[in-house]
Amino acid sequence: MFYSIDLVTIAIIAITCIISFKGFQDLEFFDRYKFNIYGIQRGEHFRFFTSGFLHLDLQHLFVNMLTLYFFANIVVSSLGDVSFVILYIVSLLGGNFLSYLFHKDEYHYSAIGASGAVSGILYSSILLSPEMMIYGIIPGYVFGIGYLVYSIYGIKNRVGNIGHDAHFGGAVAGYATTLIYDYRIILNEPITVIALLIPIIILFVLMKLGKI
Repeated sequence: MFYSIDLVTIAIIAITCIISFKGFQDLEFFDRYKFNIYGIQRGEHFRFFTSGFLHLDLQHLFVNMLTLYFFANIVVSSLGDVSFVILYIVSLLGGNFLSYLFHKDEYHYSAIGASGAVSGILYSSILLSPEMMIYGIIPGYVFGIGYLVYSIYGIKNRVGNIGHDAHFGGAVAGYATTLIYDYRIILNEPITVIALLIPIIILFVLMKLGKI
C-alpha cells in the first residue's frame, strides 16, 4: 500500500536528508549546528532549529523520515501546507525547548534529530484522525498515550541514548498547535482530547513536584 505524499513533505524530507548527509561527512558542520547547551548559552540560539535537520546515522534518519512519511499527509490534508510547516517547526522548537529545560545545567549535553518535530506531526495526526489504527491494531489515541507515558518513564530514568524530553515536547507542541488551528476537535472528539492531555498534565505535575 502506497501513501500519498505532498510536495511540502517531500521538500522537508529532501532538505533533512541533504543536511544530514552533510553532517555525516563534515564533523565541523555537525558540531556547529547540533543542539548543544553550552553553544546555546553563549548565544547560538539557531541550534534550537538547525539540530532538527541533523541525524546521528542512516538508521536514525530513516526512522524519522519514514514516520513523517506515514503521518504527514493526514496533517497536510486537514490543515494545509502552510499550517503543516508551521506545526512542524513549532514542534521541532517545542521539543528542543523542553530538552533545554531538562538539561540547561549540563553544559556538554548535545542532541540532534527531527524526532521532536515528527512527534508533533504524529500527535497532530492522532487528533485529526482519532479513528486511525497504528500498526493496524492499536487505536491512535492509545498509541499516543502510551508514547508519552513511555517518554515520561524515559525522561525520569534516562533510558537509552534517546531524547525522550524532545519527543515529549514536540508532541505537546503538536497537540496545542493542532487545537489552535482546529478548536472544533475539542467539541467533536472531547474524549480523545482529554485522554491525550492526561500524560501531559502528569509530566508537568511531576516537574512541579521535583519528581522528574
